[in-house]
Amino acid sequence: MSIAADPSQVPPAPEPGEPLIISRSEGAIARITLSRPRAINALNREMFLGLEAALAAARADAPSAIVLDGAGERGFCGGGDIKELARGGAREILAIEYRVDHAVGFSPIPVVGFMDGVTMGGGIGLTGHARHRVVTERSRLAMPEVRIGIIPDVGGHLLLARAPGRLGELLAITAGEMRAGDAIALGFADHYVPSERLDGLRAALASGEDPGTVCARFAEPAPEAPLLATREWWEPIAETALARAADDPKGALLRLLAALDAAGAAGAPAADDAARIATAVRGMCPTSVAVTLAQLDRTRRLGLGLTEVLRDDLRVVGRLAPRADFAEGVRAQVIDKDRDPHWSPATVGELDPAELAEILHPELGPNEPPLELADL
Repeated sequence: MSIAADPSQVPPAPEPGEPLIISRSEGAIARITLSRPRAINALNREMFLGLEAALAAARADAPSAIVLDGAGERGFCGGGDIKELARGGAREILAIEYRVDHAVGFSPIPVVGFMDGVTMGGGIGLTGHARHRVVTERSRLAMPEVRIGIIPDVGGHLLLARAPGRLGELLAITAGEMRAGDAIALGFADHYVPSERLDGLRAALASGEDPGTVCARFAEPAPEAPLLATREWWEPIAETALARAADDPKGALLRLLAALDAAGAAGAPAADDAARIATAVRGMCPTSVAVTLAQLDRTRRLGLGLTEVLRDDLRVVGRLAPRADFAEGVRAQVIDKDRDPHWSPATVGELDPAELAEILHPELGPNEPPLELADL
């Protein structure tokens, strides 16, 4: 299993006049392409607005399907443009992004997401809630936000909470990466289609055939899912440590690390994995990890749906984005690239339960407008 996923690279400036969203009709389908390939199609405010307009236009045209894909060979989307978010105005940008994710998830026209290559963070927000989700042998999926001082958002908590057992927590707090087999087994994708068959799949969709039937016909048996084997030793540890994490996120995280340390020192078959995971978690932003565990517990226990999770995301990430940890995470990962963030607080033991409670408080404050979502 991989427990490291790189955040988006520093996005180069687009060429003047270069369209960042390409939307066109191809036969019976509307095809919407992210076109910022030098930045692995990192999503910025302009692109979210373009996607919102393209999805609305597609609904008006009533194609048989909407296909979402990305330009370039590196991947569908490396995530959001976190440098833009760190410069300010994060809440407004996130609200637009979440409206787009909601539109995909509730689209009356089937959306087919091509998660070819790198698909992380905001890329999962666009495709992870689509009706038909396609992965290839090149797919690399992750929600690596705890590495930069925020939490998995874009409705990712819903997918993580629905993953088998407690594997969602494992992925979230280690910025863990999934290949195609794991993505299907954990509920992030539906169909495994080798990349050499994507053009044929797109053409068949354009012919007007039923999208689900077409995807199933082009799909091959999914590769192995190595993460599933992790459940045997991870599940007992996580189930005990993380019970009702929303009530005491710091305590849950401390219990989890203690249990991993004990497993790592016991000479058990999974000792190396336990020790590696404990080290990985300690390298992430402590506040982000604790808040992530609480939000996953809340999502699962309350049985929240995509609309509620996206509203939760804006509430909580809107409070995390102005904190020093987010600016520091962006500095360490994409500006200076020293991969040596200095978190505040620096360790789990220094977390302030009162501060965590403020971040997680379920009611909006006077300067926190709600997420307005279209009635689709």
